[in-house]
Amino acid sequence: MKNILVLVSGGSSDGAMSAAAFSLAQPLDAHLEFFHVQVDPREAALWQPHAEFARGPAMREIFQRLEAECVMRTAVARHNFVQFCELHRITITERPCFDIGVSASWREEIGDADRRLMFCARHYDLVIMGRPTGPNGLPPNFLETMLLGCGRPLLIAPRLPSNALLGTIMVCWKETANAARALGAAMPLLAKAERVVLAGVEEKDAGLADGLADLSRQLEWHGVSARLEFVPSGGGPPGEVLMAMARSHEASLLVMGGYGHSHMRETIFGGFTQSVLEAADITAFLMH
Repeated sequence: MKNILVLVSGGSSDGAMSAAAFSLAQPLDAHLEFFHVQVDPREAALWQPHAEFARGPAMREIFQRLEAECVMRTAVARHNFVQFCELHRITITERPCFDIGVSASWREEIGDADRRLMFCARHYDLVIMGRPTGPNGLPPNFLETMLLGCGRPLLIAPRLPSNALLGTIMVCWKETANAARALGAAMPLLAKAERVVLAGVEEKDAGLADGLADLSRQLEWHGVSARLEFVPSGGGPPGEVLMAMARSHEASLLVMGGYGHSHMRETIFGGFTQSVLEAADITAFLMH
């Protein structure tokens, strides 16, 4: 995991994303590419409440405001990047340099934000995103769209910065292909973690306890010694049980798959996955 993409918006979530990015990049000697797309006001207007009803002067006022906001977000994102590199003494480079530890680069484009961000995300080992804290010109379901479409693991930073992501990592396990893909993608992080917890809630899967035990044995071949946490069915809603377990272990990072088989949003994003995407106070590493 050497090339990490950080999708910065110029919003208040950038600080937590940058902290998460540095926390992961440091033990991996990884390169961080900070990518910002200045959203076209016409694109941003699609997600403005009641914009479709505006006409004449009202419409011009909306476009002027959105253009000013987009330019301001770009300036803030660029400024934050420079400050971030100065704070952590990170070398800014466009080419691989393997003897300088963490390096970083800045990439900026204009317009066609959805397509550009998705296109770029598919080319990196990991994509770091934040939850929007207000309108940013992108669709409100952009996190879900990226999780479904980019084919790469996403790291979703919480709203408050966390600087110790590789303390305790909790793997939320379920016998699904999505969970297996997430685990495989997270192996470089598990190998660096101080502590790994394999957690599962039985639900309707009677073989989950055996699966956790077998998975633990396989992880030992990678030098990863994991603690097992298995909760039989009937212990409460699985999402609530897993989140309570994560807090009891003081987990700094959750690893999980997007549970589901259908491409209908209501089926793919079960209660736990959706709550993690929208509001979890723990950094989450997800792959679909």
